[in-house]
Order: sequence, then C-alpha cells, then structure tokens
Amino acid sequence: MAKNSAASLLTSVDSLFTTQEERDIASQPRVQEIPIDKIDDFPNHPFKVRMDDNMIEMAESVKQHGILVPAIVRPKENGHYEMVAGHRRKLACTLIAKLQLPCIVRELTDEEATVIMVDSNLQREQLLPSEKAFAYKMKLDAMKRQGQRTDLTCATPLHKLSGVKSRNILAEQSGESHEQVRKYIRLTSLISEILDLVDNSVLKEKDKLQIALRPAVELSYLTQQEQHDLYETMITEDCTPSHVQAMKMRKFSEEGRLNMDVIFSIMQEEKPNQKEQFKIPKERISKYFAPGTPAQKIEDTIVKALDFYRKRQREQER
Repeated sequence: MAKNSAASLLTSVDSLFTTQEERDIASQPRVQEIPIDKIDDFPNHPFKVRMDDNMIEMAESVKQHGILVPAIVRPKENGHYEMVAGHRRKLACTLIAKLQLPCIVRELTDEEATVIMVDSNLQREQLLPSEKAFAYKMKLDAMKRQGQRTDLTCATPLHKLSGVKSRNILAEQSGESHEQVRKYIRLTSLISEILDLVDNSVLKEKDKLQIALRPAVELSYLTQQEQHDLYETMITEDCTPSHVQAMKMRKFSEEGRLNMDVIFSIMQEEKPNQKEQFKIPKERISKYFAPGTPAQKIEDTIVKALDFYRKRQREQER
C-alpha cells in the first residue's frame, strides 16, 4: 500500500512540473541506433528483398544521405530485435558496410507486427503475385486472430460488431476487390515451381515460361502431386495451360481422374491464341464493303471470293 501511495505521489508531483505535451513526447517511441547483426528478419517474410538496380540505387542514397525513415523493430527475449518494417533498408546498410540502423523499437503482438509488416510493404510500386499472395494470407490470418480477442483496440475487431468479414476489410484496405484478394490467397496453394511461373508473368523475362493469374488460380486446386506432374509436362513440352485448359484439369482433379496422360492430352489441345492469324489492313478492303459492315460478314465474303477464285483457277487449268 505504501508503494502505491508513493507512486501516486510521484505521478502527481511529475504532473506539477511538466506539461502534458512534454509527457506525451516522453512516452513516444524514440529512434535508436541498433547494430545490424542484432536485427533478425521477420519470420516467413513474404516480400523478396532483391539485389536489383533499385537496391543499388538505395544503397548509394543511404551512403550519401543516410537513412531518412527509421526502421521499425520489436524486442526479442534473447536481446536481439525482430525486423517489422525495413528489410530493404537493412540490406542497403549491409552493402555499404554501415554497421548500425536507426530504428523505432515498439512492443508489438504477433498480430500487430504482421499487420504493420504487410502494410508497410504493400505500398511498393511493383509487387510479385507471390508476394501479394502470402502477404494477404498472413495479414488475413492476423486479422482473424485479432477479431477473436477483446484486448486489442485496432480497427480490425470492429467486423465482429458490424458483421463485416476480415477479408472484406482487407480488400478495402489494400485497394483490391474481395474477389481479387481471394484469387491471390489461392496462389499460396501452388507449389513453388508453378508459383515462380506466375511471378514470371509480371517480371516478363524473355525465354521463361509464364502463367497468368486466372489459370494459376484454377491450378491451385490440384493436389501437390498433380501440380508436380503438370510442371514436369510444362517443362518437357515448353508450354503452359490456358485458362480453359486449367479449368479442365481442375474438373478432372475433382473427379479423381487427373493423371499424367490426361494432363498431356489437355496440354496438346490447340489454344485459341496459338492459332495462326492473318490480318489485312482495313483501308485495303474498305472500298469493297459498305460502311458499318460487320467484321464477320467481311470475313465470310472474302472466304467465298477466294473459294470462287480457286474454282476459276482450276477450270482454267483443265
């Protein structure tokens, strides 16, 4: 009881000699210089820290101007810190042999740290599908756990009262539609080899197989073994499935009838975008047709004319 009285007395005395603003500033997190080797990466960090031109430019900027925005870390029991936001800044410091990183140390729950980690990285200009996929899943899982607790004051638990699902809140916060978020999260069920092909569709690297988002989502419903069989077929045949082909594979998989032979058969089907196209500039044929003539009618008329021409040619050869 004496200790409590003493603490209350000190608090009241402190309030007499300091302003509220001073007390607020004192309670705010402060920037600390923390050794790089004491900052551990966030577990299962979904964002790839790539050694590319942007990273080289960032390292040069840090060398000239220093770290303009401190990283955010949280303390660990072993005396180290866990990176929450600032993985790229940490690598930039490492590249120029800068041994310390300015950080704001915050006490955060696993859920709070995950949400901050994801939100701080979603602002980057170019994100790979795999990065969005695992980031959205991690944040959604954290939001659901937060929604089950009553001791958190973040906005997420409000969905318990309003009836709004965590995925809808995530979609609104990320600027994506609910359906788009669902599609990205489905990608986490792909094996890494196929997920890399989805990333290739964004990186657009030459001579590398690519899979678009829509067929990739369908393929995510295949079993792990079926995906490995498909990947082997894609590498052997040097091609990837269309959306329609992916839908067929999913249907066969759900029926328990998808195997290597079926996969190979489906992959051998001609895709619409593989059919050779022959185009004629519109200005070369417009004088033969009335304005507004449908494209299909123009195509049919040209084919009939060619048939008639071939018939006349054969008659002349006799």
